[in-house]
Amino acid sequence: MKTITIDPVTRLEGHGKITIFLNDAGDVDNAYLQIPELRGFERFAQGRRAEDMPQITSRICGVCPVAHHMAATKALDAAFNASPPPTAQKLRELLYCGYLIYDHILHFYFLGGPDFIVGPDAPAGKRNILGVLEKAGLDVGKDVIKHRAYGQQITAILGGKATHPVCGLPGGVTKGLTQDEVQRIKPMVNSCKTFASFTLKLFDEVVLQNTEYLKLIKSDGYRLKTYNMGLVDKNNHVAFYDGRIRVTDPLGDEYLSFQAKDYASHIAEHVEPWSYMKFPYLKALGWHGLTDGKTSGIYRVGPLGRLNAADGMATPLANKEDTRLMETLGRPVHSTLAFHWARLIELLYATERAQELIDDPHITSPDIRTPVGKPTEGVGVVEAARGTLIHHYQLTADGLIAKANMIVATTNNAGAITMSVRDAAKAVIHHGAVNDGLLNRIEMAFRAYDPCFGCATHTLPGGMPLAVDIYDSHKRRIHTYSQNLAP
Repeated sequence: MKTITIDPVTRLEGHGKITIFLNDAGDVDNAYLQIPELRGFERFAQGRRAEDMPQITSRICGVCPVAHHMAATKALDAAFNASPPPTAQKLRELLYCGYLIYDHILHFYFLGGPDFIVGPDAPAGKRNILGVLEKAGLDVGKDVIKHRAYGQQITAILGGKATHPVCGLPGGVTKGLTQDEVQRIKPMVNSCKTFASFTLKLFDEVVLQNTEYLKLIKSDGYRLKTYNMGLVDKNNHVAFYDGRIRVTDPLGDEYLSFQAKDYASHIAEHVEPWSYMKFPYLKALGWHGLTDGKTSGIYRVGPLGRLNAADGMATPLANKEDTRLMETLGRPVHSTLAFHWARLIELLYATERAQELIDDPHITSPDIRTPVGKPTEGVGVVEAARGTLIHHYQLTADGLIAKANMIVATTNNAGAITMSVRDAAKAVIHHGAVNDGLLNRIEMAFRAYDPCFGCATHTLPGGMPLAVDIYDSHKRRIHTYSQNLAP
């Protein structure tokens, strides 16, 4: 049996490798996405002061720190029984829109988009932002930089920092918004809205009007019929900051709808010995391996998962684009590569929603904090750019973290990503014929999810081999602690 390894995989956050096993005929027998890195945020959160968690967890990832900051803050709201005033919630959501703006722009133009704008079979040296600029023009590049910066400036104004915000407190936020800051943010939001519409137009011209690309999107190698999950508002429209968790089945019908605090009643996590990433599944359906269909407990989150789990978007322009997506590919959409289209629809929604929030006359109200109660237990859920993010903290009577559980977006997608890689490999490799373009088409399967493997690694299958040597001030080894080392 021949083995093909893609190591490292490229254009993602974190580290990973793909191992492909060919049978004697040269066709794919199986393929695995393996995550070889370990980060133990859940473990070393224990014993920390609960109020420090929004700062600590935002360091899990430099790409989605706002999501971790806000999920941690919402978990503390619940743990300290301190519901934020309406203005504080609006400020948090506006901050969140700024984050979604710069994050979705980053993925399309730097990570996922080059596969379409430059081409999946283009030389590897061209499949990057430089290749995009060469194809789309330098003016587009300037707009990409400008509008990513606008998203980060909005985040900095509201959150205190552009990358690792410091505004979240149990029961509210640290600072309000001034009229001068409102006037600074408004033109940035308006410009981002125009740029989001332009990007959707670019996607239409480059991808949707290209029959070969549309054929690739619809092909069986990039289709999974899974359940879908995401936050929705009272009208079952996509929600980023708050709402109910809704799950729809592979036919698009509602399967579950529950509050964030009840997630553990519906979601369980499976462990495989070949990855540091856990595999969540729907409890009632159970774990049946890496299979899709109505009897499988595997589900998808993220832009496409959210649009599939909802009945539409809450703003007019984004809802119009959502309707077009569903009319083109069917509802629900099972095409993995359609994540890119869904992501751009969400980009437009984030700008429209930010416009509504910044125009709200109450956005500058000084009522931004509620007093906290006694420490107990709390769950906070938001929709990170990559999908549903869950933080669950159990606190001691002194307000310390007794136990923490975090199910991040990429973990929620672990089963689906692994299956997508396997199915894409089976679709493109035949009779042992392999080249760089074909391997890139396999990478496109995981890249559509915009995964963050640095966030997603939480488990220690079999125990981690480790040795720690302790030395005194004279550089003499005085003790060695070890675990799980081979004899």
